[in-house]
Amino acid sequence: MGVKIGIDVGGTFTDFLVAWGDREPEIFKVLSTPSDPSLGVLDGLHRIAASQQPPQDVNTFIGDVDTIVHGTTVTTNATLTRKGAKSALLTTAGVRDALEMRRGVREEQYNNRYTNVTPLVPRYLRAGVGGRVDRDGRELDALRPDDLADALELFRQEGVESVSICFLNAFANPAHEQQAAAVVRAAMPHVYLTVSTALLPSIRFYDRLSTTALNSYVGPILSRYLDQLTERLRGVGFRGTLLIMQSNGGVMVPEVARDKAALTLLSGPAAGPGAGQVYARAHGRDDCIVVDMGGTSFEASLVSGAPLMVNEGIIDRHRIALPMLGIHTIGAGGGSLGWIDEGGLLRMGPQSAGADPGPACYGRGGTLPTCTDANLVLGYLDPDFFAGGTMALDLERARCAIGQHVAARLGLSIEEAAAGMYRVVCNNMAQGIREVSIKRGFDPREFPLIVAGGAGPIHSCLICEELEMPFQIVPRESSILCAVGMLLGDLIHDFVRTHVCRLEHADWPALERVLDEMTAAGRELLQREGIPEQHRSFQVKFDCRYLKQFHEVSFAVPQAAIAARDAGAIARAFHLEHNRLYGYSLEELRAPVEIINVRVQAIGRTDKPEFSRQPHAGADPAAARRGERPAYLPGARAFRSVPIYDGHRLRHGNEISGPAIIEEATTTIFVSENFDCVTDALGSFALHRKGRADPADGAHGADHDAH
Repeated sequence: MGVKIGIDVGGTFTDFLVAWGDREPEIFKVLSTPSDPSLGVLDGLHRIAASQQPPQDVNTFIGDVDTIVHGTTVTTNATLTRKGAKSALLTTAGVRDALEMRRGVREEQYNNRYTNVTPLVPRYLRAGVGGRVDRDGRELDALRPDDLADALELFRQEGVESVSICFLNAFANPAHEQQAAAVVRAAMPHVYLTVSTALLPSIRFYDRLSTTALNSYVGPILSRYLDQLTERLRGVGFRGTLLIMQSNGGVMVPEVARDKAALTLLSGPAAGPGAGQVYARAHGRDDCIVVDMGGTSFEASLVSGAPLMVNEGIIDRHRIALPMLGIHTIGAGGGSLGWIDEGGLLRMGPQSAGADPGPACYGRGGTLPTCTDANLVLGYLDPDFFAGGTMALDLERARCAIGQHVAARLGLSIEEAAAGMYRVVCNNMAQGIREVSIKRGFDPREFPLIVAGGAGPIHSCLICEELEMPFQIVPRESSILCAVGMLLGDLIHDFVRTHVCRLEHADWPALERVLDEMTAAGRELLQREGIPEQHRSFQVKFDCRYLKQFHEVSFAVPQAAIAARDAGAIARAFHLEHNRLYGYSLEELRAPVEIINVRVQAIGRTDKPEFSRQPHAGADPAAARRGERPAYLPGARAFRSVPIYDGHRLRHGNEISGPAIIEEATTTIFVSENFDCVTDALGSFALHRKGRADPADGAHGADHDAH
């Protein structure tokens, strides 16, 4: 296996994991370049090449690289900053305002000042087209070509970059959308086009409409970025395979990403859950909660056998109805700004100092206090060893920013203000974990916490205390966990078709035809991507509900039950999932179950890097002891002198009793006074609440398969 590189472009740093195949993986981080993220990617590749022994030029180094897996925030940032393409919409006459009316429900029902989000397509570029199909797919009125011609003339005059086509009931019969698409391609061949039934052929008009508009809004932006990236990679001699991370935790080739750009709206964070599960499995666990605290944001996700999936979500108040990992994101990162609200309360984020100018302590022009500034004042960060000593931090600038903007306004000392900032941001993150666990029917105390991100391990002990979580794992590659996950991702394609029927009266031949069509489409895509037959698999899910319910429950359906046409087995699976989610089922009442959508996920397994294991080196960590320094202990609410350890020199079996600080080139771990730490066989750090019978439980288990 040749060299593989996982690249995660974040808001502050761009992370790299280089898997060599014949030696230990290497971690690299460079500052992101928000104006053109591909420049940061190339900067990192140059740095990796120069670090080799002997140093290489990038053209020589890249010749050994056969795969690059890339996660990007380009589409996310375009949506959040409203810098997407100038987009137009063709829809059924009379419903062009559905994009603005949405579901007709105000998000904050009791806030009279709350206004709707501004649609991604302005009203004058939303054109109604005559023609109608009913819910069963029967044509009531033919498509009107004159309406199309008038709309396209307007679009040309306005210089639109992308066009969305979304007609009522097209999921039942896509003929009108296909006719309109042919006209648009002929009249405007250079425009980016999204056809709703090619992207999301399922019921619920607003969900389909919003998803289609989002795809067109970010499509040209992603296409331009991929053009820049592929051109720069070719320029340095890359001839291998480029794969793009998608929101469902799988990867795809750039050609698919260009057509279905909305699949990348969670591109970077989606790699984290799968990677986190690898480290949980080293301790005999198949479930975990994965958190990732970077410079700008904090992501939380849950794994229960497999990463938790959802079929719809919200990005910047815009609905998207594509399968994605159930990741909850909040503005809580190392760059999150501390500020005082109108009521005199301390807040952290969601505003961020980002990479430029960054926290005040970076010395790049930032003057506002951030989470990183607080961590420096509290002694968790060494100003001379940040980023492995390649970037000095300015303690006085951090103290000045906190003193001026937080401490003075609250009447506190600088240290007290920094401690308050630390507690507030930890509480914010604990609430983010509740969103993916308690609110979805899971008890976080039953899961190990996998802690990722350069800033995450500084805060994880206080988060675990808030949630009463007794066990956490800080992976060896914590600071670049998503880059690790990108090398663990399979090629994944999701298909959905609306097929409404009572389960007990299902038309099994028709249902099987729909599943066969989607499976065939998935097989064709995997074949084009070079996945051999033996590495392909297909999973089936149904979206079902009790008759007259509004919302569906999505659950896996064994293919054996479909082959046997066993409606009873499928119904029982539905009842179980409904009970888990909502605490009840209507199985005993024999309530009718209705199928709404059927789904197929096509999976192409890829080669993955191996994780080497260390021999057991005993409990004594003295060889890694670096010294000590004062640090703030949340439990004591005071500074105490704590030992400092070099994380790179800790070995399998080494035990550390908190409080302590473990420093690595790309992250710092604060072991609070309530936790003990032991290094496991993968070189990761397992932290247990003090008082457990065996604080090293699971950490010595070298027999568990990491994959």
